Amino acid sequence: MKFKLGDLRKSYERGSLDLQHIGDNPLKLFKTWFYEAKDTDSVDEANAMSLTTLGEDGYPRARVVLLKDFTEDGFIFFTNYRSEKGKSLLKYPKVGLSFYWPILERQIIIKGVAEKLSPEKSDQYFRSRPRGSQIGAHVSPQSEVIPDRKFLEDVQISFTKKFENSEIPRPAHWGGVLVNPHEIEFWQGRPNRLHDRICCNLENSGDWKVKRLAP
Repeated sequence: MKFKLGDLRKSYERGSLDLQHIGDNPLKLFKTWFYEAKDTDSVDEANAMSLTTLGEDGYPRARVVLLKDFTEDGFIFFTNYRSEKGKSLLKYPKVGLSFYWPILERQIIIKGVAEKLSPEKSDQYFRSRPRGSQIGAHVSPQSEVIPDRKFLEDVQISFTKKFENSEIPRPAHWGGVLVNPHEIEFWQGRPNRLHDRICCNLENSGDWKVKRLAP
């Protein structure tokens, strides 16, 4: 029998989600869900998230980046500010984040506004990285066209020699990005496609308005 892509389906039956699970701050539920995903053996890189930005060509673009911290202020990741995503999010700071943990049948979608993390906090994280990753931040002209793989390897050798007996400084073009959330939607898969969707919007007062959405 010929395979039909449209026949791929599953029944979601692992959990449920109600308004009372949110409490007064959706970041608390995010923390709970995140650590449940992190502690699940079958979830690889629970901190992998899709980042969507608006490109300078007018097209949205999504790519997976790694969440490195989250606080009451928002979600933090690190990047090359000169890369395509770096230029995009600094010019058009309204961005989207999404997490999907299939084994838990959960998804979180976030709308927020991006801003550069302070140089001090970027320095602090940079110092915690392995030396190879520190050198990599100097080596790669991210998103630029390069002639071949050897180009990167040659530059890597050059910087490795340069910093052989010294501390590696953070490049000025590399650092953290903080996404301040304005909307957080929690999705829990349910049977018969009647999924639970709870959407939280940050109001001017600083309080979160919580509502249930149809799946």
